[in-house]
Amino acid sequence: QVQLVESGGGLVQAGDSLRLSCAASGLTFSTYVMGWFRQTPGKEREFVAGIRWSGGVTSYADSVKGRFTISRDNAKNTVFLKMNSLNPEDTAVYYCAADQSWGAPSSSAVSYEYWGQGTQVTVSS
Repeated sequence: QVQLVESGGGLVQAGDSLRLSCAASGLTFSTYVMGWFRQTPGKEREFVAGIRWSGGVTSYADSVKGRFTISRDNAKNTVFLKMNSLNPEDTAVYYCAADQSWGAPSSSAVSYEYWGQGTQVTVSS
């Protein structure tokens, strides 16, 4: 079955960097748009970044543009999220997700068929 496993979360201070990874199995990874979302208690899941199957098209939420970078390694079935200049507002559980699409990354959670279990990112001030 399809599995998406996130790693790399943790507790950091404001201004620090983290790199999240999401290892995929059970799917033809190179045919999927991959996305990162985040969620805090009591709020809806929020789009963070997405990347097309080829890696040539990326999309970011305005709140992370210029600070976060999404990338993928299709040979290793892995998608990454490099997060720089973290601030306390970035504190959330971060999820990776897969959407079998040849198009541009969607910012809507309902477009994604598969989800990981999430990894906690906490940024202290």
